[in-house]
Amino acid sequence: MSLRNLPSIDRLLQLGGNLVSNYGRPATIKALRMVLDEIRAEITGHEDAPVPAPVVILSRSETYLMGWMKPTLQPVINATGVILHTNLGRAPLSKAAIFAMDEVSQGYSNLEFDLETGKRGSRFLHVESVLQNLTGAEAGLVVNNCASAVLLVLSTLANRKPVIIPRSQLVEIGGGFRVPDVMKQSGAKLVEIGTTNKVRISDFDEALAAVSPTSIALVMRAHRSNFKIIGFTEEPELKTIIETTHEHGGLFIDDLGSGALLDTARFGMQHEPTVQESLAAGADIVMFSGDKLLGGPQAGIIIGKSALIAKIKRHPLARAVRADKTCLAGLAVTLLHYLKDEAEREIPLWRMISMPLDQVKARAEAWQREIGCGDVLVDTSTVGGGSLPGETFPTWVLSLPAKSPDKFLARLRNYYPAVIARTQNDRILFDPRTVLPEQDAILLACLKSVVPILIE
Repeated sequence: MSLRNLPSIDRLLQLGGNLVSNYGRPATIKALRMVLDEIRAEITGHEDAPVPAPVVILSRSETYLMGWMKPTLQPVINATGVILHTNLGRAPLSKAAIFAMDEVSQGYSNLEFDLETGKRGSRFLHVESVLQNLTGAEAGLVVNNCASAVLLVLSTLANRKPVIIPRSQLVEIGGGFRVPDVMKQSGAKLVEIGTTNKVRISDFDEALAAVSPTSIALVMRAHRSNFKIIGFTEEPELKTIIETTHEHGGLFIDDLGSGALLDTARFGMQHEPTVQESLAAGADIVMFSGDKLLGGPQAGIIIGKSALIAKIKRHPLARAVRADKTCLAGLAVTLLHYLKDEAEREIPLWRMISMPLDQVKARAEAWQREIGCGDVLVDTSTVGGGSLPGETFPTWVLSLPAKSPDKFLARLRNYYPAVIARTQNDRILFDPRTVLPEQDAILLACLKSVVPILIE
């Protein structure tokens, strides 16, 4: 008796026309059918069970629809103090880079069209000339990330050839990306030298001398992006390794990872190897990320000798891992910031790193005054994102007590945009260094709404 009282799909569609308008007819029908099936399962065997009113059925259906349609990728406010937070999308982009990416995404572009000749062009050209002017490299290309860059270079230059690398650099980075696995996938023959903590120039020399005269060996340096070795260690200077490689007729490829174009020591941190240093030392190929210390969109950048780059561009894998138009537009503008000597002013990453301590403290104190509670304390920020492992530098934070830190953080995550903070000794810490200035008002609105019910 109860089941016969359920309204039909057609009837529900008539009553819930707004659902069709907001979510589309196919999705609405799917949601209605799911809810009706649930109701049938709930009331089967219960003759006296009431049938939910149509408005209830429509409401339950809309819950499904809202869940399906809600974007899972959304903006957040990073108040953690980790500048290159991998889980939060790493480097925030400059306003000029965002504008350039938006501009080419709204319509057509000359991605692979030569405006001078009216014929097909190359997407490599849009960034290559900037890379040449900025770094002095003979040639370059861009792929979708640095892992792809490593795989593409090894697949092109090292297939069935020995690749010599110190054991201390056989690293695994985020997502289970292991250098030995990448070498195996590329067809390269891994040759391990040295020990975990020590490698000498004689190790390179012996390995290179053992290579067959009919083969060309490659020597590779892999950046230890997420750890460092300290104590009883030894490693030759880069220039010495490259000179030894070239004396044996080999090629040297450098996986720099972080993509530093500025000297991090200028900002009170340890020195991170730079792209320019690798080229000056004589590296044949240098690979680095666009979205780490370079401060641009996710990309893998390959620069070096023109003959080698030409071979890499022709490899079939190059098409599979190529960068799209928005990446190229944003990366080109980001590189121009360096070429125009304005990176520290225009790129958010470097503004955060170079932000004076008194300015950080002033923002934290302004937040404290605005919400009327909390303490402003000395703390530390970190670069993160697989760059400068273990390196921290001083900052000031707004510290709030919380009855339940987990509940507090959950409420922050449910705000839009979500606010991501960190805890320490049952207190919630908010670091101004990683909050963009234009986000202050949104952050404070969020804190005003949750603080009264969640602090002691």
